Amino acid sequence: MSSLNLEALKKEAAIRAVALIGSGMHVGLGTGSTARYAIEEVGRRVAAGELTGLTCVATSEASDGQARALGLEVGPLTPQPFDLAIDGADEITPDVDLIKGLGGALVREKLVEVQARRLIIIADHTKLVARLGEKAPLPIEVLQFGVQSTLVRLQALGAVGELRRSSPDLHVSDLYVTDNGNFIFDARFAGADLAALERTLKGTLGVVETGLFLKMAERAFVAAPGEVREVVRGR
Repeated sequence: MSSLNLEALKKEAAIRAVALIGSGMHVGLGTGSTARYAIEEVGRRVAAGELTGLTCVATSEASDGQARALGLEVGPLTPQPFDLAIDGADEITPDVDLIKGLGGALVREKLVEVQARRLIIIADHTKLVARLGEKAPLPIEVLQFGVQSTLVRLQALGAVGELRRSSPDLHVSDLYVTDNGNFIFDARFAGADLAALERTLKGTLGVVETGLFLKMAERAFVAAPGEVREVVRGR
């Protein structure tokens, strides 16, 4: 199908996710090309008076700016649980386990979404996989300080990959920097037990967070050729 038609379906997926938001809710706003449609729709509904009393927290500077420009009330992250969070993903399994972070916002996304009573994912059908790591690398956010030492530790765990650059046309020194001032190592692990890998990586000195979002999402609305498909955990 044409990219124009796929974009229309991604927007429809976002609209279906936003339909789950009610007035007075505390909402987490995701990051990325599909999440932008969701923020746009939330802004439209607030402006039309269809939703009132919303409070929001954004998972990136870009999403924060978009939401504020649309007149949404955006605040800092507090311990208050989110009624709902909506975000994209880079890989989605049939049980709605995820790899996220190709957009660079994985730490703030996880900080927000771990507090969500309901995490709803929106994506296109190319993000569906049988197992995580099938297509996408696993983004790992690492501290700039001592990064080479951190990479040695990751390689000892079997990681193969490289630090993300801002552009493939730039020199190796022009590394991508997250909103938190950190680097991202895009890694692949052969045949890993992902739950065990997550625990090991989180215990590795210099690692801030990983892009593994396991058993967090409730469902995904997936833009597929000719339809928006719903994938529900445990179904």
